[in-house]
Amino acid sequence: MGSPVFSKSSAFSPNADRSQGGASAYQGQSAQAQYGQPAGYGQSAGYGSVPDAATLGSMYGAPSATTAQTGRLTYDDVIIKTVGLLAIVIAFAAITWFTVPELFFVGAIVGLVLGLVNAFKREPSPVLIVAYAIAEGVFVGGLSAYFEAAWDGIVLQAVVATFATFTACLFLFRSGRVRVTPRFTRWLLFSMVGYMAFSLINLVVILAGGAEGWGLRSGWFGIAIGLVAVGLASASLIVDFDSIQRGVRNGVPAKFAWTAAFGLVVTLIWLYIEFLRILAIFQSD
Repeated sequence: MGSPVFSKSSAFSPNADRSQGGASAYQGQSAQAQYGQPAGYGQSAGYGSVPDAATLGSMYGAPSATTAQTGRLTYDDVIIKTVGLLAIVIAFAAITWFTVPELFFVGAIVGLVLGLVNAFKREPSPVLIVAYAIAEGVFVGGLSAYFEAAWDGIVLQAVVATFATFTACLFLFRSGRVRVTPRFTRWLLFSMVGYMAFSLINLVVILAGGAEGWGLRSGWFGIAIGLVAVGLASASLIVDFDSIQRGVRNGVPAKFAWTAAFGLVVTLIWLYIEFLRILAIFQSD
């Protein structure tokens, strides 16, 4: 379990059938039917003509079709769409920061609704995913403006920490130093459920007026909880990378690059917010 986006999508499931991707299974069967089985008695191979030796040689010597040519998911698709969504988030964050930062609450609500809708959709919707990026841009921009006004330089620190963590997680995953196993996934699931429960309790305490400022997350305890949250978000990134790798290997349709990019953006925004909160608590104390 990484981002809920991947856990809800059967395309990135560990048991995903290659036939779901369409391209790999279908083409393998088609190739076998054309070249792996002899033509029946009285029938000619192909469309009524028997290919000569030169034609067969060129057919077998031709390079294999790439994943892009067969309409399957590629890492390039995921990278391009992820960068595009992040560009949208940053653009609308900047607009909100310099114009109406008070709209961050609206962006948070709209982003939450669109996030849930996109997470539970079986088929990716580029329009809804882009709309989510816009809403999150409004939320992140307004919230960042508030934090920057209170603690000068905190936004840049959070951005650097976020992308440094992303790079470290990608290196750990690609190097094989961290492997996504069933035990790792179960640990992450239970830990995230516990963190969500704590966050809800903390929100209730703040709304009820039982605590001021950060609620139960004040002081060094709040910093410790923030570091735990960063650890969970980092583990989620690694699981996200594993899900994307599985999707590429399973040959799922290229349209699921939108799902993968959306999942990565969700986790990156979560990571950025956690770094903002940790830095703010630390500087407040």
